[in-house]
Amino acid sequence: MPHLIVEYSANLEADLGMAEVVDALHASALETGVFPIGGIRVRASRREIYRIADGHPDNAFIHVQARIGAGRPPDVRAKAAEIIFERLKAVTVAVYAKRPLGLSLEIVEIDPVGSLKHNNLHEAVAMRTKPR
Repeated sequence: MPHLIVEYSANLEADLGMAEVVDALHASALETGVFPIGGIRVRASRREIYRIADGHPDNAFIHVQARIGAGRPPDVRAKAAEIIFERLKAVTVAVYAKRPLGLSLEIVEIDPVGSLKHNNLHEAVAMRTKPR
């Protein structure tokens, strides 16, 4: 883990490349030192229907939900959230300077009861990074 789930208002696409945001968030999750590369998944969903603040059409938002495995201490979760959120702010600084933009991030621990996983991503990544 984590799964970084990005929701954003459709009106941002003219000013911001969401692939760049996804790449930046992926890199920041690695930079935390908390999450293994094989567990990181970042995805973005455009929201067509929304009403932000006073409803002005220039208002925009990006919300990131970081869903992580349970058990990390509060200080580790807080530091990871800070690193990821700082990267989100950095990648959106130009847009933030020219239009109303709400940024938010929350970390949610996944209850291990009922959370099933089956993947070979860790092994595949390890094989690709082995020296030849």
